[in-house]
Formats: sequence, C-alpha cells, structure tokens
Amino acid sequence: SGVQCRTPGIPTGAHAAKLLAGAMVKSAEAAASMQLQAVDKKVRKPRSTEGAAEAKAAAKMTKEQWQKHQVGMDERWPVPEYMHVEMPGRSHTNYRDETYAFVTRWMAETKIQYRPHAKAPGSKSHLRYEKYAKAKTVAQALKLGSWPQDWCWDYERGFIKVDGPLREEPIDITQHTEQDAPLTDVDQVIYRWYNKELAKNLGLNYKDLFGTTDPSILRAHRLVAQREARARLDAADKARRRISDEDVEAVLSKWAFVKNAARSNVIPNGQHWVWSDTIGLIRDRFGSIHTVPATKLYPEVVQLLVRWLRERLPPEASNFTFTSLNLNYNYAARRHRDGNNFGPSMIKAFGSFKGGALSYWPEDDKSTDLQKLPENKKVSLQIGSGLDGGLALFNGNSAHQVEAFEGHRFSVVYFTLGCHDRAEEGDRAYLGSLGIPFPAPDADPRSLLRAPLGYGGGAAAKATAKTPAAGGAGQRRPAVMFWKNKELEKQKFQPLRLPRVEPFTGKPSKIMAAAEDDKVKKRILKKPASA
Repeated sequence: SGVQCRTPGIPTGAHAAKLLAGAMVKSAEAAASMQLQAVDKKVRKPRSTEGAAEAKAAAKMTKEQWQKHQVGMDERWPVPEYMHVEMPGRSHTNYRDETYAFVTRWMAETKIQYRPHAKAPGSKSHLRYEKYAKAKTVAQALKLGSWPQDWCWDYERGFIKVDGPLREEPIDITQHTEQDAPLTDVDQVIYRWYNKELAKNLGLNYKDLFGTTDPSILRAHRLVAQREARARLDAADKARRRISDEDVEAVLSKWAFVKNAARSNVIPNGQHWVWSDTIGLIRDRFGSIHTVPATKLYPEVVQLLVRWLRERLPPEASNFTFTSLNLNYNYAARRHRDGNNFGPSMIKAFGSFKGGALSYWPEDDKSTDLQKLPENKKVSLQIGSGLDGGLALFNGNSAHQVEAFEGHRFSVVYFTLGCHDRAEEGDRAYLGSLGIPFPAPDADPRSLLRAPLGYGGGAAAKATAKTPAAGGAGQRRPAVMFWKNKELEKQKFQPLRLPRVEPFTGKPSKIMAAAEDDKVKKRILKKPASA
C-alpha cells in the first residue's frame, strides 16, 4: 500500500489507506525485519510497578463492582469493524492503518464520548482513564491528560465514540498560512505524534521528513518509494536483467500520489480529483519551464521508470524521446485530448486489474466533436502486464480514454512538453543524468507516427478498428504502434547504464523537527506524572 494529497497537500491513507497510513504496514514489516537483523533476541524490560500500590488504593470501585458494570457494555460499545480482521504478529501498540487515517483527522472541536469505567480498577491506567473520560471533545481530552496514542488504543477497543466534525485530511502545519484558522494544541500534538509514528513504522529518520517542498506525510511515503527503487535498481544490476513490471508496481505501490484537481480534462464524471503526478519537465501556470522538485528529491524512482522503458524499446521506436512522465493510480480517465504534447507518447499500465484498456482514435485530428467520434474507428490497446498486455505508442493529442476496470491499476505515460525547446540547459543536463532522452530543439514530431487523417471521409473513413501491429522498417509511418509484452521481452537485453544521482536535500525548513518538538511540548500543558 502507500499515501495521497491535495495539489500540493497531504496524503490521506489505500489510497485513503494507500497513501496516508497505507504504506505503514508493509514498511513496518520491513522495519521490523531490519530490527531483527540488528538484534538476534530482544529482551523485554520488566514492567514498572512504581505507583501500583497508590493506584490500587485510589480506586473508587472494587473489581467485583467493575465486572458487574461491564455486563452488556461490549454490545453497546462495539469495536470498529476492521478490528475483527486478525493481524498475526502485530503488536498491540502497532495500530491499524484505518485507526491512523481516522485519528489524524480529529480536531479540537471533534465531539467524543468515552465508555464509562472501561478500564479495570487498581491500575494507573484506570486512574488516568477515569480522569480524561469526562471529556466531551478532543480538546478537553488533551487537557485532561490523554494523548494521541491513548486515543488510538481506546478507539480500537471500542472505548470512544466519535460524533465529529472531522477534517477531510490530516493537518500539515508546514502548509498552514495566516489565512487559515489558527492552529490548536490538538493540531500541534497530532501532527508531531503522527510524523514520529510514521517515521518509526517506515524505518525513516524523523528529521528527514522536513526541509523540502513536500509535506511531511507525503515525503515519508515517497522516501520509502525511493528506498525501494534503489534496492530494485541494485538487484537488477546484480542479476544483469531488465527492470521488470513487478519492480515498477512495487515502487508505485509505495509512492504517495497527490490529489490532483487540475487535470479537469481527464477527471471521471462525478469526481473532483484524481491520483496523478507529473515528474520530469513541467510548465507551470505562471509559464515557468523547469524540473519538477519531486524529480530531484526521488531521482532513483525516475531512473527505475526510465530504465523500464528504454531497456525494452523495440528497434522501430529506438529513437523515441520524452521530457516528462505522468504517473496515475486507479482512475479511468474520461475521453480527452492532451493539449500541448510534442510528438507521440508511450503508455504502459501496471498492477493487478481486469479491464482498463486504452481506447484510442488514431485518426482524430480534432475536427470532430470529442463526443461524436465514431465508435467503430477506435482501437482498443491492452496495455497491462501479462501475456496479453503490452506497450503502446500513440498521439496523445488525439482522443483517448481508459475503459472501466476492477483492481489496482497504475499507469505511466512518457511524453514530451510542447515547449521542450525552451528548457534551460541545466534542466536538460540533469534530466539526461536520470536517463531521460531529451529531444533536440529542432526534433520532428512526426518521426515515428504520421499526422491523423481525420474522420470526415477519404482514407480515414476506411480505417478499421483493429488493434495495429508495430510498423516494420520501410513501412509507411503508422498512426499508432503496439507491442505485446512477450515480444518486448524476447529482444536482446541492452542494459542502460546510469550514474547514481543522490537525492536533493534542499534547505532546512522553518519548522525543523527538533525545534518543533520543544515548541509543542512547551505549549501543551505538562503530561501528568501518572501518564
């Protein structure tokens, strides 16, 4: 699993558990594995008995009274449904992804109810619980001595009912502006706590989450994707093999996608955003042409995706060039035309899914209304993994759409910006170090695919809707090319040797991790000694 955001924003966790907390389980397993390698046998410290006598003496009810009070409580205060799914080997303080995704959206004004006398008398936890269980809001619970880890523990056991309101996404104080509502103590505590949990469970350095243009939660998951990409690049080099579909799927499964509301031409009807990112070269809304920051922060993710394509390009497309990569997750793009692409694009889908073919109108020259294109003139390109899947070279400026599918579907589109000839030399050189084959400023956009003929009559009107095979040498340039995966894998392997490019670290953020800890601790009333 992995994480997701606004543009820019923070991830929510499957893709609400995939991005926010979703990657925590798999990465927690990796972290646990690393810990086991470092320590053969972990010795558990004996539980402290300090204060136990005082706690027993301070109890307001006997054990018998408490047990009588518990009759029928489990039915009136059920645990969350997902807690019925067993997670073997998981620690009782390693909270579920769904719990993180829920608790991180609580606010100071979120209304809550505590189950009366949920914890057995005679313990320190009973005394603490009896105190903070009087709270009616999260802000009150914090002031009465409970903390986010308490909220997770209690919620998973059915001790808390939440009446709302909730944030749509977790708070990220690095994105907070003066126009936003003032930050509360609850905001500060949840943000600091969750980032620490995230870093611990993903096996990351807490301070590495800060100091870049990426929000901390988004960055955490992308750091895991970068780590995965480096490991898989090394493994492929050692085995002298191509980057595989499985390599790409593994990395994209850990990547944190943003909630992208800007791609209005592809967003399916009824949705307001899609999971979509662009890396490589971009032209922003202010007209600036530059390398997307994420490209420099996670260079080996880019290299892995570039090598997947370039290490299996067929001879007839060996001179294919591109400047940018569009990464997508789990949405069926509606019928659209790309607006400013130069030349053709390559597209490939990854993951376990059924359906999801690319429907494409190869002769669409934009002279026909998008919704009136002849259905019998489209071609269906099966671009997934497996024997029947393949790789397609198509003109993104002609109409295309993704058919409905079931499962988890990632796609990568390799394309060239229409303004590529105005890119700075520094950007061209950097992207070249990642293996991106930048086109020459005077490149011919029709060197691989011819111009579409239109659907108004003539030769195009006689075009069939059969899926075309790739054109061979000496043949007239086609309007689309397609290669099945098995054909691509039969080619002689020519490894693409790329230099190791270290991630850009950037300048320290104003909200540094260590300073943040101190500031939050000073603002929140001191934690009770019995906590």
